[in-house]
Amino acid sequence: MTSQLLSATISSSANGRAIVTMVAAMACFVLNDALVKHVSQSMASVQLVFLRGLMASALVLLVAHRLGALRQAGALLHPRVALRAAVDACATLLYLLSLFRLPIGNATAINLAAPLFMTVFAVLFMGERAGRARWSAVVLGFAGVLCVVQPSGDGFNAWSLLCLLGTLFHATRDLLTRRIDPVIPSIIITLATALAVTLLAGCLTLFSGWPPFAPGDLALLGVAAAFLATGYFLLVQCMRAGEVSLTAPFRYSAVLFAMLLGYAVWDEVPSGWAWLGIALLVGSGLYMLNSERGRLRAAALDAQPE
Repeated sequence: MTSQLLSATISSSANGRAIVTMVAAMACFVLNDALVKHVSQSMASVQLVFLRGLMASALVLLVAHRLGALRQAGALLHPRVALRAAVDACATLLYLLSLFRLPIGNATAINLAAPLFMTVFAVLFMGERAGRARWSAVVLGFAGVLCVVQPSGDGFNAWSLLCLLGTLFHATRDLLTRRIDPVIPSIIITLATALAVTLLAGCLTLFSGWPPFAPGDLALLGVAAAFLATGYFLLVQCMRAGEVSLTAPFRYSAVLFAMLLGYAVWDEVPSGWAWLGIALLVGSGLYMLNSERGRLRAAALDAQPE
C-alpha cells in the first residue's frame, strides 16, 4: 500500500511539473508568434522561417554543447528522433501554407484542436485512461477557443482540411516524443526539430527568392528564435514527463497569452464572446487541477491500511 501511495505521489508531482512546463512553453510560442507577426510585415514568410530557424538551431546547438549533450549527437539520426523531427517539419509547412490562405481565427481554432486528437491518440495507442474529467476539460477548453477566435463559416474550405492535417501532424509529433528512449537528452530532440524545420524552409527559399530585409528585423528574429527554441525544449520536457491526456488541455493557455499580449501591444480589447471563452478556458484548467487533486486523495485513502 505504501508503494502504491508513493507511486501516486510521484506521478502527481511529475504531472504538476508537466502542466507548468506546458503553460511556459505556450507562453514562449505566443511571444515568438508576436515577434514573427511583426517581422512578417516586411519579410517574406519562408525567408523569415528559415532565418529564424538558423538562429534557433545555433542557439540550441550552443546550449547542447554547454550541457555536454553533443557527445550524443549521433542520436540526431536515431529513427524515432529523426521521424519526430520530420513530422514536425511537415506539420509546420502544412500549417503555414494554410495560415497564409485562411482567416487567422479559423487557422487558430483548427490548430488548437490538437488536444482533442492527442487525448484520443493517448487513449487508443498509449493505454492512458482519460476519465470524464479529462474529456470534459478538453471539450470545455476547445469551446472556449471557439468563443475567443470566433471562426467564420466562409473561411472553411480545402485549405482548412490542409490545416487540419497539419494539426494531426502536430498531435502525432508530441505523441512520438513519448516513444523516444529516455536516455536521449531532450536538448538533442530539440536540436533535431530545429534543424528539420530550418532545412525544409531553406529548400523552399530556393523557389521563393531572397528579398532584402532590414537589420532590425534580423535582431527581432533573434529574440523570436530564443523564445522558439525555449518553447521547443519545454514542450519536449512536458511530453516526456506528464500524461498526455492530462497536459493536453493546458495548450489552450496559448489563447490567454495571445489575448493578453494583444491588449498590451495592439490595444485589442476582448469582446463579450472572448470573455466567455476566457472563462471557459480558465474553468477547464481549474476543473482539471481539482480533479487531479481528488485523484491523488483517493489514491492516498486506498493506500491506507485498514
